[in-house]
Amino acid sequence: MVAIARRAVFAAPLLALPHVARAQSWRPPGPTRIIVPAAAGGTTDIMGRLVAQFLNPRWNIPVVVENRTGAGGTIGSLELVRARPDGTTLMLGNIGPQAIAYSLFRNMPYRPDQILPIAGTIAGPNVLVVNKDVPARTVAELAALLRAQPGRIPYASTGVGQSTHLSPVLMLQMLNTEAIHVPHRGSAPAQVDLLGGNVAFMIDNLTGIIGHIQSGAVRALAVTSKERNSLLPDVPAMRETMPELATYEVNTWFGLFGPAGLAADAVNSLNADVAAMIALPETQRRFTELGGFPMHGNADEFGAFVRSEITKWAEVIRREGLSVEAG
Repeated sequence: MVAIARRAVFAAPLLALPHVARAQSWRPPGPTRIIVPAAAGGTTDIMGRLVAQFLNPRWNIPVVVENRTGAGGTIGSLELVRARPDGTTLMLGNIGPQAIAYSLFRNMPYRPDQILPIAGTIAGPNVLVVNKDVPARTVAELAALLRAQPGRIPYASTGVGQSTHLSPVLMLQMLNTEAIHVPHRGSAPAQVDLLGGNVAFMIDNLTGIIGHIQSGAVRALAVTSKERNSLLPDVPAMRETMPELATYEVNTWFGLFGPAGLAADAVNSLNADVAAMIALPETQRRFTELGGFPMHGNADEFGAFVRSEITKWAEVIRREGLSVEAG
């Protein structure tokens, strides 16, 4: 499974100050909405609301978040594609509908060139968690349960085509076993199902489920990144846990997008606005609390990163033999 290369998102410095100063002359012509193609409460939603809260006083115009869930994030993404490219409709997207979906879905309703990458926000690992009633306290013990009941143990995801779907798919493939996939429209409803004991496990964004881990409501067995996460220093990386998983590595990412045709000055200004938000000490503290790290770079660099992720995930999905209908 393809991972986010940390050096790729850190390689580019923040925009130079003169560039930022010039870009700040642009403002959207009216009230602006930020589409979140996921349910409220998850990491995509958290990032969308952070950006909206930052831009609202900065622009002195209303900036609201609209959650448009379903079809692995493609419903909300299609709404962005259909929007007028004047800057009044933006989207806080993620690795699922903006990278994975292009090769996973057979009937994609939009193309990569119809969605314009503007700025990355946060990246970070996923984490394997089980509900409190599951007896497994290690990945090896969970693997034993799965192998003893192949195709019978349910697991949740935040939607078909999300990294929270393909992360457990890869794990199950590497363990040579099966489980029942129960997709949801976002992280919050998936977590409700997990907390209620209706599913045994899920691999969710660390940024979205860290609170339940810290409260003891769920038990973390492994993080999906190459190394352990400082937020959960006692939780092993997946690749540490079993020989079969020695090459396992997955991260996820989130960023701001606009419709194709958005003017260059708008793109540059928005990128500078996100850079300014990320540079705030309170944003950096929030990212640390969420277990993620900031993504720096201008719009061209973020666009190149997104395109590379599309290519990488296409190979992963081809190798896994996955294909589903969108919607």
